[in-house]
Amino acid sequence: MIEIPKHVWIETQDEEFDACDVIVEMESGKIYTAAFVTIPYLQRQMQLGYLMGKQMTDVPPVRYAMMETPHIVVEDLSRDVIEDTIDNLLALDTFESLFTLVTEDESAARTTTGGKRATTEVAAVVLSDVLVVEG
Repeated sequence: MIEIPKHVWIETQDEEFDACDVIVEMESGKIYTAAFVTIPYLQRQMQLGYLMGKQMTDVPPVRYAMMETPHIVVEDLSRDVIEDTIDNLLALDTFESLFTLVTEDESAARTTTGGKRATTEVAAVVLSDVLVVEG
């Protein structure tokens, strides 16, 4: 059964607006989070890796970017692009492999697809203190 999004919240992370966190509440009440980024964000991360390498001895300067959590790369961070991407991921049955399920169960360290789970407390802080809520 495909879940249907009820609400989508978008939080910008930087002044450049090339990365944002997205929280999706499904009609079932489940809440998921994911990071959306653009190509300029990845290029900036690669440049930071290069600059750090230049400052360290015995480390060759090289442009690279490491992502510890899944990031969804999109052309731009407009609401339409983000919502259409969510719809596509749901239709392709890949949504749960890229979005983190928020859960109240502290012992549930992983989802069935191997992804990490966030706690309800983390989502509550993001929803109440950080997000710029768009309707």
